[in-house]
Amino acid sequence: MNRGFRQVDVFGQGPTRGNPVAVVLEADGLDDETMRQFSVWTNLSECTFVLPPTNAGADYRVRIFSLNTEIPFAGHPTLGTARAWLDAGGMPADPTVVVQECDAGLVPVRIDGSMLTFTAPPRTRSGPVDDELLKTLTSILGIDGSQVLDAEWLDNGPGWVGLLLDGADTVLGLRPDASHHPGRWDIGVLGLHRRSSDVAVEVRAFFTEGEEPLREDPVTGSLNAAAAEWLIASGRLTAPFVAAQGTAMGRQGRVHITSENEQVWVGGHADVILTGSVLI
Repeated sequence: MNRGFRQVDVFGQGPTRGNPVAVVLEADGLDDETMRQFSVWTNLSECTFVLPPTNAGADYRVRIFSLNTEIPFAGHPTLGTARAWLDAGGMPADPTVVVQECDAGLVPVRIDGSMLTFTAPPRTRSGPVDDELLKTLTSILGIDGSQVLDAEWLDNGPGWVGLLLDGADTVLGLRPDASHHPGRWDIGVLGLHRRSSDVAVEVRAFFTEGEEPLREDPVTGSLNAAAAEWLIASGRLTAPFVAAQGTAMGRQGRVHITSENEQVWVGGHADVILTGSVLI
């Protein structure tokens, strides 16, 4: 069956400078294994499938796959799916906000031209990282423990654990290796830029799928959302600010963080790059 398809570049400072997500529209009737196989085939960090909502307050429902693993929420797939749905003619009940239903609940996405913004979902795990795990993480990252200023669980669905390093240059110089530490890893690394920079913080995200080698995600909305909450609550940054990600990969990701009534909003550009249909 032919189904609508979009590939959307999200959080880029210009088309193809961010993180692409594959979006399958009209995904009714697809079983779990077909979704998983198609997601793996795309070879992107995430693939989403749009379905009719089951909650009366939502405009659509989405299932999100990180390669072969389904996850309850992810940031750039949320903005990319909203853009794809709008591009395909979707009409939200409120013309200024798309309400997405996912396994993490209802997520409102504000519409402001090419800029879309979502509310950071609550973390399912927070608090400090134990010493043994921190030792393993520094080994994977190839750094000394003295370069870590702080560490915190930043899990709002994908399972991120965050490490704040002693600066953006340290973050950009990382060459991680998880070959001696097999298993599932979701590691977010942050480093503050100098005050004279046009961006406040440099972000990198490293993850594995089962026993596969460590991969880097170009731009990660879920990590940036939880990291922003942490950095703001700890007094290290104040909103609004802009986070950079993907620099080490030759991308130019820009994540715009704002805050209203203690609620963090995460925004960025979302550009439809490919339009067509898929036979699945």
